[in-house]
Amino acid sequence: MSFLLTPIEYLKGIGPTKGELLKKELQIFTFNDLLFHFPYRHIDRSKVYTISELRADMPYVQVKGVLSNLRTLGTKGSQRLVAELRDETGVLELVWFQGHKWIKDSLKANTVYLAFGKPNEFNGTINIVHPNLDDPEDAANKKYLHIMPMYNCTEKMKARGIDSKVLMKCIHSLMADPRFDVEESLSEPLLKEHDLMARKLALQNVHFPPNLAVLAKAQYRLKFEEFFFIQLKLLRYKVKRHQLFNGIKLEIIGDKFNDFYNKYLPFELTNAQKRVVKEIRADVKKGVQMNRLVQGDVGSGKTVVALLAMLMAIDNGYQACMMAPTEILASQHFTSISLLVKDLPIKVKLLTGSTLTKERRIIHEALENGELQILIGTHALIENKVAFKNLGIAIVDEQHRFGVEQRAKLWQKNTYPPHVLVMTATPIPRTLAMTLYGDLDTSVIDELPAGRKPIQTLMRYDASRLAVFGFMKNEILKGRQIYIVYPLIEESETMDYKNLVDGYESICREFPEPNYQVSILHGRMKPKEKEFEMNRFLRGETNIMVATTVIEVGVNVPNASVMIIESAQKFGLSQLHQLRGRVGRGADQSFCILMSDIKQSKEAKLRLNTMVETTDGFKIAEADLKLRGPGELEGTAQSGVLDLKIGDLYHDTAILALARNSAESLLENDPNLQAEENKPMAKYDALYRKTAKWGRIS
Repeated sequence: MSFLLTPIEYLKGIGPTKGELLKKELQIFTFNDLLFHFPYRHIDRSKVYTISELRADMPYVQVKGVLSNLRTLGTKGSQRLVAELRDETGVLELVWFQGHKWIKDSLKANTVYLAFGKPNEFNGTINIVHPNLDDPEDAANKKYLHIMPMYNCTEKMKARGIDSKVLMKCIHSLMADPRFDVEESLSEPLLKEHDLMARKLALQNVHFPPNLAVLAKAQYRLKFEEFFFIQLKLLRYKVKRHQLFNGIKLEIIGDKFNDFYNKYLPFELTNAQKRVVKEIRADVKKGVQMNRLVQGDVGSGKTVVALLAMLMAIDNGYQACMMAPTEILASQHFTSISLLVKDLPIKVKLLTGSTLTKERRIIHEALENGELQILIGTHALIENKVAFKNLGIAIVDEQHRFGVEQRAKLWQKNTYPPHVLVMTATPIPRTLAMTLYGDLDTSVIDELPAGRKPIQTLMRYDASRLAVFGFMKNEILKGRQIYIVYPLIEESETMDYKNLVDGYESICREFPEPNYQVSILHGRMKPKEKEFEMNRFLRGETNIMVATTVIEVGVNVPNASVMIIESAQKFGLSQLHQLRGRVGRGADQSFCILMSDIKQSKEAKLRLNTMVETTDGFKIAEADLKLRGPGELEGTAQSGVLDLKIGDLYHDTAILALARNSAESLLENDPNLQAEENKPMAKYDALYRKTAKWGRIS
């Protein structure tokens, strides 16, 4: 067995008890897992400050002096150990609140020590609480302490005596073992081309670098490796798919496409839409399965692009389908697409969980004999009973809401896999798209249709509520409609969010019948109840829609001009942007009002200020990535794929791009990694392929 695969409990200083704790708290099971538990920061301990230089606002510092006046203060149960460290410039107080008995026994008065810790100020005096104390001669011999690594530890670990310093000693002990060795994972040409440090050296220096310049080189090497193997895995899926599946060739652009484009298209396509249609057109002619992601901000016109792709399939004698995550969104797609093709000889049907049995039979029959060209629906489309005669293209809207298996079921409904077009109105930063959807080709619709006015976004506190009510009444007088979104349905004892039930009652009091009509919509309602309330709002029969985030995706009411988001500080940036996108769909000026408490966290202020400053979904997505990190972004947290050990998708974009280009070049020249020089990468890649399904859609 490889030395690095040894169970963690066999490492000197760990043992069974601490080993179990490391497994539970940090998922460290082997020596290798510990080796890849990288420091979250390093502190330069090469500088020694004088006591007179210390200030409370300084980060971790190191001072050298004589220890004296050790004493235990306080009553039993709340005792603390206090000592003084003295140099030629002054006296520093050192304080320990925990473990003071054994700490006192281990220290020698009138002895020189190096004290390391964070300076604080108490009653006008600088002190350091729980400092690390080292003998200066020992510290000089331990060169790894000069640039000191700091490791993440949980509270449970610290309570059981495993802190950052203990982990540091364990990793140092691991590397000092004569059996310690690390296999190279990259080829010699790749190492030379990008001037990359050897893998073993990089791992040693990422923990214990001699200086900060060497640390940067070690981090660069390991970040490149991490991104490279992620991209290699994704790109190999792509190559494999092209090798395995001959895609349907849609060579003809026929009457239906041309008639719709030239006669019935109700508006001029934006240049971005035209570009994406051309990219789709190029894909479907190749004879390999299209796997394309179309990103477009809310209101950018993805639906008409999807319809044009469907018409390409229909002109070649194939069928098309579109799957949406909710009945409301599926019904809306059905209505808008039916309206767009009403003058063409094309049959469109809707299939959802609410479709009656009699209607289902008619749809199933028309689908199997080829009479039905376009089927739009929800998860109902992937039921076993749903069989196509010849499905040519499958479109998945808001694709992050579907699991990998659900999406795969859709394209397996044909002898030859249909072309796949996935769409999202949740803008994804380029680096995240490359990592999550690296096996897809990506298109971006980055223009809004002409005539759309940017939504004005305003932030208001609860004290301004009466003014907001007055503004709402003025908008209703103009014939406009209003959304009010709450984060909870009922009041929670543990959370102070505005709740839907109380909100609905207060809105009804402020906007009473018969002058105003208020409707309510939330996820606990039955599908028919939701549809009834939504249709009332669509027809303009209600002025105000009080709702939860169930209206976040896809609802299209051009007459709605105001979106009010209660407890806006509690929402993520992506969700706020999606909610804002429910208005601004007509020619009138639209508004988004973010209602929030005056007390906000620093992050909440940043989110709300970002919303006020920009309506650009891609800028918002970048800000969201910076604020929250990739693992928490919508559509990624639940998939569990972004377990990056050292790479950072926000700060390391250049390394990611370089790694992807290198992986592409490698596969062009050696798609199966059979060349002798590429064997280290083939071996390591085989290990990588056993991990999570990185963004595969089919």
